[in-house]
Amino acid sequence: MQPVFNPKITPACKYCSVGKLSPTGKEVLCVKRGIMLPDSSCKRFQYDPLKREPDRKPKLKKEYKEDDFRL
Repeated sequence: MQPVFNPKITPACKYCSVGKLSPTGKEVLCVKRGIMLPDSSCKRFQYDPLKREPDRKPKLKKEYKEDDFRL
């Protein structure tokens, strides 16, 4: 899992502050380049951390044993 503010983030139009995801979710509407694919990028990429979707949390076990809480 990558941290939200990782400086080495892979550029992708779906995370760019210049573009906006289309209603279908299959394209990014970019002010600078027009219609782009979500995983593509260009030299004008500006990372917007608010466009990232966090990973889902793993499901918790429903049954616990007493041994699970021993050190």
